[in-house]
Amino acid sequence: MDIANCLAVIDQLCDREFPVVHGRTDSGTGGPGYLIAELQSSGDFYEDGGAGREETEEQYEADRDALGERLAERWGPADAFSLFGVFQRGMEGEEMDEPWGTLAAHVPDVHLWRTENGRWIALGISQWDDELPFQLLAVVTETDPP
Repeated sequence: MDIANCLAVIDQLCDREFPVVHGRTDSGTGGPGYLIAELQSSGDFYEDGGAGREETEEQYEADRDALGERLAERWGPADAFSLFGVFQRGMEGEEMDEPWGTLAAHVPDVHLWRTENGRWIALGISQWDDELPFQLLAVVTETDPP
C-alpha cells in the first residue's frame, strides 16, 4: 500500500464538493453529503477456495491501521465505530442516512475522525462475501454517524 497516495486521495476527498446525485466518481462513489474512495482492492477468492483469505484480511487490517496512524497525527486518535447496529436497524426496515446505510451492508466497523471543518473521515475494510475481494475504503461525509 502506498500511504502517501492514500493520504493524497483522502485530502482530495476532504477538499471536494459532494455530488448532487448518487453515482460513480473518479475515485469511487458518492452522493449528497458523502464521497467514498476505494484506496486498495485485493483479488477475489473464487479460484483458490478461500486460501489466503485470512492473510489478506490481516494485511488489510494492518494497512488500515498504518494509514490510521498517519490520520491520527492530523486529527487525534480514531474512534472505533461498529456498523453492526446500523445494519440491524436497516434490516428491520429503518431508513438509514447515506453513506452509513450502504456501508453497514459490507463494512463491519470503521475508524472515525472528525475534521476541523466538520466533516467525518472514516476508514473501513469492505468485503461483500467470502469469495469477493477486500477493499480498503476511505469515506468523507458531512452526515453524522447514526
